[in-house]
Amino acid sequence: MRKVSVMCAILLVATATAVESHATPKSRYDATTQTCRYLDDGPLEWASRPWGQGGKLFQERCKVCHSRGNDKGAPFLWAESKNSEAWNRVFAEKYPACAKDGSWGPMTMEQQMELNDYLYRWAKGAQDINDSC
Repeated sequence: MRKVSVMCAILLVATATAVESHATPKSRYDATTQTCRYLDDGPLEWASRPWGQGGKLFQERCKVCHSRGNDKGAPFLWAESKNSEAWNRVFAEKYPACAKDGSWGPMTMEQQMELNDYLYRWAKGAQDINDSC
């Protein structure tokens, strides 16, 4: 009986630690559309994960140029290259060269928001930020 109690206690501690280590922001204010996007529930919860639409867009659209040793002169990027607020500025102000030269053109506004959701959620220090709306 004692072994079962110890195993249950270990399981509870491990589960609590795992949940705590995967904390991510619950919401993101989108300045472009002036809306609040809830990332912890519903379709955006899935879409903003690495295997969801946002993560796939990052791999398919961004990493084509922003990979290590690329021949396009684009800086290497990963989700943690910027903090959440900086990723929001990238999409709101569209200041990177790739946004200005038409590389973002094939992406719909919804795809840009899903990509921003993904990058915001997994950005540097995202586990430590408060929700933005």
